Amino acid sequence: MAALPGRTDVVVVGGGIAGVAAAYFLAVAGRDVLLIEREPQLALHTTGRSAAIYLAHYGGPANQRLTVASRAFLSDPPAGLCDHPVLTARPFVMFAPPGEEATIDELHDEVSRLAEVERLDRAATLALAPYLRPEAVGAAFLEPGAQDIDVTGLHQGFVRGARAAGAVIARSAGLVGLVRVGDDTWTVTTDRGSVGCAVVVDAAGPWGDEVARMAGAAPVGLVPMRRTACTVTVPPVPPEGPMVATVGPGFYAKPESGGLMLVSPADETPSDPCDARPEEIDVARALDAMDAATTLGARHVTRAWAGLRTFAPDRDPVIGWDDAVPGFCWMVGQGGTGIQTAPAAGRLLADIVTKTVRSELGPERLRVSSSCR
Repeated sequence: MAALPGRTDVVVVGGGIAGVAAAYFLAVAGRDVLLIEREPQLALHTTGRSAAIYLAHYGGPANQRLTVASRAFLSDPPAGLCDHPVLTARPFVMFAPPGEEATIDELHDEVSRLAEVERLDRAATLALAPYLRPEAVGAAFLEPGAQDIDVTGLHQGFVRGARAAGAVIARSAGLVGLVRVGDDTWTVTTDRGSVGCAVVVDAAGPWGDEVARMAGAAPVGLVPMRRTACTVTVPPVPPEGPMVATVGPGFYAKPESGGLMLVSPADETPSDPCDARPEEIDVARALDAMDAATTLGARHVTRAWAGLRTFAPDRDPVIGWDDAVPGFCWMVGQGGTGIQTAPAAGRLLADIVTKTVRSELGPERLRVSSSCR
């Protein structure tokens, strides 16, 4: 295992999608970067446990702007970054039961400001997803431009690109301490030794507030939320068919190859930062909701997992300099949009660090720069 550098410009804490995106854009911008990850492998937690779909309307306004700004990069990554396309077509259908058609109309109007959408009646919805029960569908909308994301390919592409630009990626290097030395230096102590740097980027996901406390920064109140998913065997369904989701509480499901379907109860259960594990009750809720709305009769669970989606209290991402601690930069709170926003969020973070652009870390905490609008 190679020794850590004695000095670098920026230390990025966290090897998930946010951390590797930050490391990539900082390195491309000419900064010496060290990324530290306490686990022996990168993307072990939330990044590797995503439903992996690009939805322009998902999240709040800040997330949406970052998502839209990321589309060009995801559609056409820089040469040599990814071995194959990151995005592939995956229509998305959100449906409501009879009596809740007005909810679909409201969502249609909201989403149409961000992406191409089409309102569907029951017949059109069942034509796209014939396994839905007719009595479960009052109306729906279709987002035809939704896309599957190759999360592994994107994450590895950022790692490959960061290393090619000179970044050092250190695994099994858990953060032990952060000490500010003078006006412009941090001493970052890890399981593998200490490093001096000018800037620390907190991309530690659910552990973001813990990293901040080490640095003497006030926590922003991050709340990790557990999200459960599983794959189940189903009768033959075209694997390229739409992802379907209920309006409000219920479930979402996405066909996969091999007679499988990914299904989730769309749960948000507050959790301590941890290596999340699925609860049987949440898997059962997903299957019950799926059974109520479809004719698939899925019961055999082939695999179940859970991940943590981390939110700030206002559910906006937290990206930018801390107001009280010089040289400490936040990149946390993506709340389930971290993969589809990674290119624009990483570019924004690098812009903040390299150009000394101040991010408002007061009540609003995030100002998306003009490049991400």
